[in-house]
Amino acid sequence: MATKQTRSLARLMMAPSVILLLIWMIVPLAMTLWFSFQNYNLLNPGNVSFAGLFNYQFFYTDPAFFTSIRNTLVIVVGVLLITVIGGILLALLLDQPMFGQGIVRILVISPFFVMPPVAALVWKNMIMHPGYGVLADINRFLGLQPVDWFAQYPLFSIILIVAWQWLPFATLILLTALQSLDVEQKEAAEMDGANFLNRFWYLTLPHMARAITVVILIQTIFLLGIYAEILVTTNGGPGYATTNLPFLIYRTALLGYDVGGASAGGIIAVVLANIVAFFLMRAVGRNLDK
Repeated sequence: MATKQTRSLARLMMAPSVILLLIWMIVPLAMTLWFSFQNYNLLNPGNVSFAGLFNYQFFYTDPAFFTSIRNTLVIVVGVLLITVIGGILLALLLDQPMFGQGIVRILVISPFFVMPPVAALVWKNMIMHPGYGVLADINRFLGLQPVDWFAQYPLFSIILIVAWQWLPFATLILLTALQSLDVEQKEAAEMDGANFLNRFWYLTLPHMARAITVVILIQTIFLLGIYAEILVTTNGGPGYATTNLPFLIYRTALLGYDVGGASAGGIIAVVLANIVAFFLMRAVGRNLDK
């Protein structure tokens, strides 16, 4: 009886936060869904009419739609490859005893705390600028021609900037997993004659599998919404070369003043994100059950 009362009291105490969370999520989603079926343009806000599925058809037939889907997937996969592989290598390096280990770890993690627009501006004006950027100076020192990164390799430049921001997160999670590896297992593998590659492949990597899965899941959810880095550096160009789905929605809403079309794009983005999250959660579940 006491247990039942305790559970009821716990549910009652949790109810306000749950209700607030539902309102915070459902109300904007419901408004977006409603606007997606309306002809609503900010240049003529007084003329709102029912549009049916026209906004979805308009957004779907936009020449940039499939390009934005492709760019979104390329950014997500590219950043994940760099951060997971780089995070494993950095975790292995930081796990070794070294002078000033604490300071080195802080320096490695610090890029994660830089705001995305600030990081994008630093990379655009101080590192990748073809005239006075650090990479341009290095190329001149080596006798090479400076590269205009955002004109020649725009999507790759976005991937580098975003990967630089998320690499510390992956490193921190993977380093934590690596440090939980039993020292006795390492010593036993060394006594059995296993070299570094064998220990890494058969012992370290399987032990880090769950952490790698968590990194992929969390990063994918956030990478699907990358926006600030594109706005600050390339503004979606050249052409549609760096336009992903969130930036296409922004451009439809605030540059085209089409709230209905942008809302339809937002609903499409939510559906796609949930599909990706569903398959990732299934993958995480299978991994954690092992």
